[in-house]
Amino acid sequence: MIGGQREINRSFNSFIARIVGAGLVFFLVLPSVAGAVNVTTLLNARNAQTVTRADFIRAAVKASELPLPQASPVPYDNVPDALLPYVRAAHARGALRMFAKEGRALRFSNGIRRGEAVEMLGILLQATHSGASDAPARKFTDAATSSDRMTVLLAIERNWLKPVSDTMFGLKRYLRGKEGKLLLTRAFQIPGPPDQNTESLSAPVIRVKLQGISTQPIPKADMLESIWNVLRRDYLYRDRLTVDKAGDKAIEGLVNSLGDPYTTYMPKQKSDDFKIQMKGEVEGIGATVEMTGGVLRIVTPLRGSPAENAGLKPKDEILSVNGESLQGLSLDDAVHKVRGPKGSSALLRVRRAGREFEVSVTREKVVIPEIEITEESNVAIVKILQFWDTTDKKFRQAMAEMQSGNPRGIILDLRNNPGGLLHAAGMVISAFLPKGSPFVSIMESDSTRVELTEDEPTVMFSVPTIVLVNNGSASASEIVAGALQDGRRAKIVGETTYGKGTVQQVMQFSDGSSLKYTIAEWKTPLGRKIDKLGVTPDVIVSNEGAPQGRDLQMEKAMELLR
Repeated sequence: MIGGQREINRSFNSFIARIVGAGLVFFLVLPSVAGAVNVTTLLNARNAQTVTRADFIRAAVKASELPLPQASPVPYDNVPDALLPYVRAAHARGALRMFAKEGRALRFSNGIRRGEAVEMLGILLQATHSGASDAPARKFTDAATSSDRMTVLLAIERNWLKPVSDTMFGLKRYLRGKEGKLLLTRAFQIPGPPDQNTESLSAPVIRVKLQGISTQPIPKADMLESIWNVLRRDYLYRDRLTVDKAGDKAIEGLVNSLGDPYTTYMPKQKSDDFKIQMKGEVEGIGATVEMTGGVLRIVTPLRGSPAENAGLKPKDEILSVNGESLQGLSLDDAVHKVRGPKGSSALLRVRRAGREFEVSVTREKVVIPEIEITEESNVAIVKILQFWDTTDKKFRQAMAEMQSGNPRGIILDLRNNPGGLLHAAGMVISAFLPKGSPFVSIMESDSTRVELTEDEPTVMFSVPTIVLVNNGSASASEIVAGALQDGRRAKIVGETTYGKGTVQQVMQFSDGSSLKYTIAEWKTPLGRKIDKLGVTPDVIVSNEGAPQGRDLQMEKAMELLR
């Protein structure tokens, strides 16, 4: 987007970056410390992956260097043989007491919660908090008991984990891979990846050095090298040989051979644009755009943006920028021409309904909105434009405040929402479904896991809810729509969604380029496949051919809530 590009419906759907996006999720591979035993050898979990009890017990006992009893009994059934020595050691130390209420049926394959992990390490290390007032812990709503507050104080005083918000520590949230590695690194003072001490837990990224990461020969590496050397020696136009360009094209060819539209190689410039997009801030004119028939067309100016202030309207076609034609350019290249530093001017040649004219727009920093809440006839209309940090942190609070107004219904508008963070999608769903409800099933190459809501709902079940979707609703949007539809909590209205049912991970290289590649597929709680199929609405309504100024989908939603 130019401060919000419509092509994100396709090129940025990967935001389900576990950073699913539901997501983004968005991952980065972190290089290990050469020659050192580090945390990744103890806990082999992807950054946004839920850490199982088994994996954390094994990692914690290894890090503690406890002796492994070979014969002592344990009061648990069905302990895997490979895990048994570590369970014996942890049980002997009393480090599994937080699971006592489960008796012999302790499920080692379940995820471990943040509070459980901190308590376990405290026991293994015989660590306690300073004994000072527990007032710092009382401000967290999920630290209701004295035991919870002791756990929070231990984590805070020893800098093991940070609270997830100003009012919630996150004791009951499942521990993610990056958090688990961070926790072990700080608790046991063992080496971790260079970036491990940065706690950007909501959107982790994988960084990879350009050497030493291959375990198999590059396909036809000898032929590639031979062709490169022949061209350098004998090719007539040797001045056309550019090392970076040739390398980028070779990598693009390898990646494109997969035939996966969501697995792409991004040279430095495109990678930089991608990262800017993720931050939700760009410097430009502030308009959602699309490329139609080779012409850059405005879908909608963002509210309060330079584009809106300059009088630009939906369906305006941008033909040139500062005298440079956009004809024949890709969407990315055209957008790059329109964007520019804050305070600079863009003289746009615009075509509107067959008439051409020029308009000057002063570029500004544009914050891409995530949530807009309005009210009509005592119906709350909640439009979510994308699922990022703002949605993750503020949605539940906004819905709780809205609930205090006793609305007679809610319309959750996810139209043209390209997706985003899986956790943000989960937070939205948790406002409507009971705590512990499954909301997505994620299948990786070697495992399958089900994500559950972690918080109590903020919207009463008696409040009817409509979810609006169209063919631009993708990824995390589809997770929300599918979960609320499967849970019979909302009626879905509109058009069949985009059909983005895979999860991407981003690997960032030291030269600034990056690789976005598919690592998982997701399905709805009832096992419905979404990829290439989408979510089918309960009530199908199209705005195609609607009279000017009419929103038939919104009108239908309002009608259903009467």
